[in-house]
Amino acid sequence: MKLFVPTNRIKIILVLLLVFLGAGSVIYNQYLVSKILEQERSSVELWAKGIEFNSLPVNEQASTKLLKVARLLEKNPSVPDSVIDLIYDAENAKSSIDFVTEEIILSPERFKVPTIVVGEGNFIPASKNVDSTRLSTERERERLIREYRSLNPPVRIVFGDEKKQFEQFVYYGESPTVQMLRYFPFIQILLLALLLGIGYTSYKSITRSEQSNLWVGMAKEAAHQLGTPISSLYGWLQLMKDEYRYDETATNITNEIEKDVQRLAGVAERFGKIGSEPELKLMDIEPILDQVMIYMERRLPRLGKAVKVDRDLKARGFVLINPDLFQWAIENLVKNAMDSLPSAQKNSFIRVSSSIDGNEILIDIEDSGSGIDIKHVRNVFRPGFSTKKRGWGLGLSLTKRIIEDYHNGSVYVLRSELNEGTTMRVTLNLKEKTENLNPIIDQSPL
Repeated sequence: MKLFVPTNRIKIILVLLLVFLGAGSVIYNQYLVSKILEQERSSVELWAKGIEFNSLPVNEQASTKLLKVARLLEKNPSVPDSVIDLIYDAENAKSSIDFVTEEIILSPERFKVPTIVVGEGNFIPASKNVDSTRLSTERERERLIREYRSLNPPVRIVFGDEKKQFEQFVYYGESPTVQMLRYFPFIQILLLALLLGIGYTSYKSITRSEQSNLWVGMAKEAAHQLGTPISSLYGWLQLMKDEYRYDETATNITNEIEKDVQRLAGVAERFGKIGSEPELKLMDIEPILDQVMIYMERRLPRLGKAVKVDRDLKARGFVLINPDLFQWAIENLVKNAMDSLPSAQKNSFIRVSSSIDGNEILIDIEDSGSGIDIKHVRNVFRPGFSTKKRGWGLGLSLTKRIIEDYHNGSVYVLRSELNEGTTMRVTLNLKEKTENLNPIIDQSPL
């Protein structure tokens, strides 16, 4: 049974959404850049025409001749004043054209494209919106010309009259607006990735919280439901003890049943502690692990499996633990190891070992079972995930919660190979080694 729904589909959707939005942003940005470049090309061509127009000698000659004619006509009384006014109006129109050229077409405030005029021998007689340091040496000027030539084709301008003409070329780069727009898609993609990452993290956090609350509620409800029949069983056991107190066989059976009922009461108590702040005690880890293994070894005949159980509990140190919850976590790991052993397998074994590594106690639960598929390793501790037909996916999830949330330790898959076996590792913070501790530390049995 699988209650856990993988989040891979959500990840794929988010990645595709990011790719779609990023590609759309890049395409639209390129469209905008191309349109702006077309407008800048038109502006450069207009700027070049303005320079070309202002440099025409015929314009200045025409203006001088018009003024000379107007003065001559003023001396002739027979010429109407209206004719002279027309000549001056024509000259004023020329001044208006000069104003448009100087103040609108050639104005540096209205023209932001970096531009240079290049003559023979890469001589640069004029420039606009170009840093002076880029024109300081011949090498810098040549580098600037090559750069602008690679960006845009030059605009040709012609100077001189009909008898003598020479040409120059206007090279231009990209305006600050275009340069900023080229980086904009990357900034936008970065922001989109950040927003999607925050959204996905929030979604996972909310989902994890909902799952945690669900399992905590189920655990507490199970503890509550078990309370009444357990109390009744204690009552019936007492009646049986009184009724068959002289029957040795019945007494032995009753005592064994009482042990199982006590065990059941302990399980109910564990469920009731899930979600509550546990009381931690400073205790030696070795006796607790030893008791877990003794209990699990008694269960092996009932499972119908011939399993060799090895214990190598070398770690003798004190840790802060809640004995009931920690014992439950280790039992879950050992039980999962037992469940993974194929019934027909020979030389099956489970090995529980403990050691001290620096300031940590390492507990390894190794089995020779079927192993875990590598694609499931990341999911084994997720609530609701199980590869068993009748599994609920709660055991390892609760184990992880007990070890990591309550005991500030860690639990993870150390090694796993299909048909070879699995090793689970639990780490706890070591407080003191056994030989360094005061003997008054709580060592009450579980």
